Amino acid sequence: MNDKLDDWAKELQETILSEAEEHHGPQVLERWRSPRNWGTIGKPDGFSRITGPCGDTMQIGLKVEGNRITEIKYTTDGCATSIASGSMATELAYSKSLDEAQGITPEMILEALGGLPEESEHCALLASNVLRAAMQDYRKSRGG
Repeated sequence: MNDKLDDWAKELQETILSEAEEHHGPQVLERWRSPRNWGTIGKPDGFSRITGPCGDTMQIGLKVEGNRITEIKYTTDGCATSIASGSMATELAYSKSLDEAQGITPEMILEALGGLPEESEHCALLASNVLRAAMQDYRKSRGG
């Protein structure tokens, strides 16, 4: 009986993951299952936490050396597309100058993810806004 239950559970999981990849695409599924830059930084140089209109909260902390992002971490309590958007935003920003990272738009995040369903595109906007706010926090703390 346990073998049948295990087989059924495995088959169900494979079906769910296959449907998720079909709906969201491989980039989103990959970053949802294995997010890059997940976590927090003990004493970040810049930090922001924003709750989006959908209720998802995302935070980003970053370290800066020589005007370049040398470390960046994020967390979110949101859905798979929020997790993927935060992951991609931090991937795009890592090792960039602050000016380069300031130019990261929701559209760039969406493109790098291979798109999101229309009802989830706001997650890329949230990630972009949190990233920009964290950089603004850094500049503000440095008198800029």
